[in-house]
Amino acid sequence: MVEKLRRYPLVSIITVNYNQAEVTCALLESLNKTTYPNLEVIVVDNHSTEDDPAIIKQRFPNIVFIQNPINYGFAAGNNYGLMRARGEYIMLLNNDIEVPPGFLEPLVAKLENHPEIGAVSPRIKFYYQPDTIQYAGYTPIDRITMRNTAIGYREKDRGQYNEDRETAYAHGAAMMVPMRVVKEIGLMSYIFFLYYEEADWCERILRAGYKIYYVGSTYVLHKESVSTGRLSALKIYYLNRNRIVFMRRNLQGKTYFKALLYQLFVAIPKNAFSYLVKGKIRLFLAYYRAIGWHITHLFSKEIHENPML
Repeated sequence: MVEKLRRYPLVSIITVNYNQAEVTCALLESLNKTTYPNLEVIVVDNHSTEDDPAIIKQRFPNIVFIQNPINYGFAAGNNYGLMRARGEYIMLLNNDIEVPPGFLEPLVAKLENHPEIGAVSPRIKFYYQPDTIQYAGYTPIDRITMRNTAIGYREKDRGQYNEDRETAYAHGAAMMVPMRVVKEIGLMSYIFFLYYEEADWCERILRAGYKIYYVGSTYVLHKESVSTGRLSALKIYYLNRNRIVFMRRNLQGKTYFKALLYQLFVAIPKNAFSYLVKGKIRLFLAYYRAIGWHITHLFSKEIHENPML
């Protein structure tokens, strides 16, 4: 059953652009067709150097446009948008998303009608294969292997995930959070730069006593990995560095010790060997830089910081 809206609170949509002005403009064009009557759109440019981000503001003069002088990363870009936002609800959207006209109403209704929910995400489908699901919720991250899976990933969408339900994590590509929750738990941790920042944010939302929901009655379309490539050295570095950052921030006691042993004696040797056997030297070096970062930041207090709004 689709929940009804009794009012239309202001929604602040935040997206981060980096060298993808045309992709971001496609998102904004789809947002121009939304049926939700009360929203502001904030675009944060993370110091694009390969194209001219000014065209975004030229084509869409009604947006709030923030240009950062340095690329501080995806988490920081979203944080700058959060600091500028005026809405009762914040919708984080990847710039490589396009949306159908009525995508917002079910998300707002879910949060309006259930104050115990701290974050929601819609069904996410692949833009170039719109009959195929990317996300219909997440399983919990295993506290030893630090891995989890996206429910419904690469399944044909036959309506099997149209029902709303509780999930372990929202998806950072399309995630709505009440502003009151942001003020309570704080901003995303700057330490992540790219990847895992939303999973860590969800952990903080859960620890504050809120639930997280997947809303299957609405969807968005995702042009996955437009910015970073499917297996780039950048992606390998941040995914693997930040998996361990997430572990260090969210595990304690015996669980942390077991997870650390697994990383040291199973995951790290296995992954490194895999890259070498396949002759992917650049990826191997990126992987070991990711692991080496933790040696040089063994006692860094920055890892555990939670910036507040």
